[in-house]
Amino acid sequence: MTSSVRQQLLISGVGGQGVLFVTRLLAEAAIAKGLPVFTCETHGMAQRGGTVVSHLKVGDYHSPLVRAGQADGLLVLKSENLDQHSVFLKPGGWVVVNAGRNETVSVPGTAFALDADRLARDAGNAKSLNLIVLGYALSVSERMKTSRSRLFCTLADVEDVLKNSFKSKDTQAAAFLAAVKIGYSALTA
Repeated sequence: MTSSVRQQLLISGVGGQGVLFVTRLLAEAAIAKGLPVFTCETHGMAQRGGTVVSHLKVGDYHSPLVRAGQADGLLVLKSENLDQHSVFLKPGGWVVVNAGRNETVSVPGTAFALDADRLARDAGNAKSLNLIVLGYALSVSERMKTSRSRLFCTLADVEDVLKNSFKSKDTQAAAFLAAVKIGYSALTA
């Protein structure tokens, strides 16, 4: 199966932030759209708050790892990881980063920052920052000028994945959906 969609993403954070969960949601959204997908992650000392990095490729690829200078986009759940992983961003790529109000975000591409930690605390669920960042990325994606820059999936696609994955856990699905929508709405707030 060949696909016209070709996208390489890197999701970065630390242990406990839900990097792998976001990757799984995006991979399942790709599969639901009939797109080929590769994922690969590294999470050495994740249980001790160490770095977790996940590579996601959607489209006709032959290996799971994103090479330096090839990522279309980065989702960075901990701003301190940006320096370490911005090398993966291709020229003209985009970054969505969880950054506090006083943090400066500088990358060789287009950067979109939001304080997902604050939004998660305000919502009463500090662990939802991963889904808030994902929702924000989906919102930013819809506003990108070229379709080649946009994420391969939409808010509706991610909502479908969450609803289908957590059919028997309505309360959990509702909490996940609410977190994604907080991030999605943050761009217009």
